[in-house]
Amino acid sequence: MFDDEDLAEIREGKESWKEETYGPTVERFGERKEDFTTDTGGQAVKPLYTPDDIADKDYEEEIGFPGEEPYTRGVYSTMHRGRLWTMRQYAGMGTASETNERFHYLLDQGQTGLSMAFDLPTQMGHDSDAAMAQGEVGRSGVAIDSIEDMKTVFDGIPLDEVSTSMTINAPASVLLALYIAVGDEQGVDREELRGTIQNDILKEYAARNTYIYPPESSMRLITDIFEFCAEETPKFNTISISGYHIREAGSTAAQEVAFTLGNGIEYVEAAIDAGLDVDEFAPQLSFFFNAHNNIFEEAAKFRAARRMWAQIMEERFDAENPKSKQLKFHTQTGGSTLTAQQIENNVVRVSYQALAAVLGGTQSLHTNGKDEALALPTEESVRTALRTQQILAHESGAADTIDPLAGSYYVESLTDDIEEEAFEIMDEVDERGGMRGAIEEQWVQRQIQDVAFDRQEEIEEGERVIVGVNEFEVEDAEPEMDLESVDEEDEQRQIEQLEELRERRDDDAVEAALDDLAAAAEGEENVMPYIVDAVKAKATVGEVCNVFRDVFGEYQQGVSV
Repeated sequence: MFDDEDLAEIREGKESWKEETYGPTVERFGERKEDFTTDTGGQAVKPLYTPDDIADKDYEEEIGFPGEEPYTRGVYSTMHRGRLWTMRQYAGMGTASETNERFHYLLDQGQTGLSMAFDLPTQMGHDSDAAMAQGEVGRSGVAIDSIEDMKTVFDGIPLDEVSTSMTINAPASVLLALYIAVGDEQGVDREELRGTIQNDILKEYAARNTYIYPPESSMRLITDIFEFCAEETPKFNTISISGYHIREAGSTAAQEVAFTLGNGIEYVEAAIDAGLDVDEFAPQLSFFFNAHNNIFEEAAKFRAARRMWAQIMEERFDAENPKSKQLKFHTQTGGSTLTAQQIENNVVRVSYQALAAVLGGTQSLHTNGKDEALALPTEESVRTALRTQQILAHESGAADTIDPLAGSYYVESLTDDIEEEAFEIMDEVDERGGMRGAIEEQWVQRQIQDVAFDRQEEIEEGERVIVGVNEFEVEDAEPEMDLESVDEEDEQRQIEQLEELRERRDDDAVEAALDDLAAAAEGEENVMPYIVDAVKAKATVGEVCNVFRDVFGEYQQGVSV
């Protein structure tokens, strides 16, 4: 770093530059706009950054080295020089057989991990023949009703050779149980199962709304999963604490970090209150962030989040295991940034977003297909999205050195700014009783909605340029595209398969398993072993979730519980 004499010279030189070079140029030609910020409500961006902007930094305490606290530069010592991030394309195609076909295609194309998208009925714990499921079966992902569907999805895919991420929240315990049951049938040791369940219910109340049960009961299910997996599936990440959907709903980068880590605190506290040891379950926590268009802001956001989590785990929870302090995260490029107009531009957006994630040290990455603003991605657009990652990994050089933006006066300053603002937001959350309290009083939702409103207003007034939408538009009609669609007959076939399952299963065994589950839910036993038994008996997702509905009730937003 620079000593005081060096800094004094730099400050003097900067003032001279402003007066003699920069100022006259701005006076004569102006700048593109009066104020520059990283995003709506984001960090102010100065015209120039110098060593003076990071003069107070303590390298060892605040930046350090990869694989060592405070993990600003990465949680692993070799990062992408040792092993590339997991290329994990999100996929779920209507039926289980179609999803299996897509998974095999992606693996054949060089994908290194699976990511499973579920349709809305599955996410809400309804079977495909439920009244609430009508018209939605297979629309936004794969329909999973039973162990038979799960077996079909992973037919020919050894679960001890691939890791699987499942974007599922309220019924996460049931889908995890199905995955474990399929692994058992394949003869895979549970200790070898690898993957992640999202299992982040708090952000559902705040930003996404696919919740079922009241918060207290939902948190009980989550801590039961923590306990069960620490013993049975130690390589499986028990939660992916998601800032992605918070950002998609409209938050700033700093809010994304603050609310995500705030949710993480709630889960850790709930697990400790349930009698779990922090260093037993915390290494299985993982995070899920968004990557938007501002490369520097996104990279700085990831660096700040790592440093903050290490501090939180040590100071608030007395964690001693280094793995308990390591913020490991998956990244998905920003779905809300994709445009229906000139969709080829989305390939470029996704490429920049993926670069930001890699520069920021992500552990796994999903790159969106160019057509996801319109429909589920086609095979061609999925291939292009995967190739984007592969070119980034093998041709760009971005993965060849660790944390290449470290030491940038701008990036280090921006990392500090995001960290400072995020901690300020978290302080206000604490004053409101933590994230559960802040969510229940709708404060978090209002913060996000205000930013989303301001951003849309900027777009409509032309203050924020969206290429192809409010600037650089084309008059000619957009070319027609082949879009992925769900056959309406698929829904009927799914329902017929479900009816056939119910006809040939042992109803007495199913009823007994569900009764045992209900008794466990009403008491204090861990429910996970009972869910595994129930799905092995061929109980359906809806039937298991209905047991919990009967015991826990259903949550209505805005109603205190």
